[in-house]
Amino acid sequence: MTSLTSVLALYGLVVLITILVQVLAASQKLELTQLVGNRETLPSLGGAAGRLDRAQMNSVVAMALFAPPVLILAQQGVTGGAALIAAYIFLLARIAYVIVYALGIPWVRTIVWLVGFAMTFWLYLLAL
Repeated sequence: MTSLTSVLALYGLVVLITILVQVLAASQKLELTQLVGNRETLPSLGGAAGRLDRAQMNSVVAMALFAPPVLILAQQGVTGGAALIAAYIFLLARIAYVIVYALGIPWVRTIVWLVGFAMTFWLYLLAL
């Protein structure tokens, strides 16, 4: 596993932990029968549980966008330099994003989202 793919794996763990924390937060707001049901009548979540729900959905989308350039760069043998720095900045920004979103801090949330998005964009440019 290259350093870039290690960052990808670490981000996968961040997404899994985010999902787990979101489920735990939702379990505090909903009944067990609602959580194990077919979710067609699941009420929208508010507060931290709702914010975590939106953060985990955004994290999955970010994973789908982050993985291709990382895998392309790894296949090209690019494992360090600007690509690795961008990947680590992405990882730190996404961790901050989930925390800040869960706490409900809007401006900082947007800034760290933009940092993660910019690093993803940079990785695509490096992969060309």
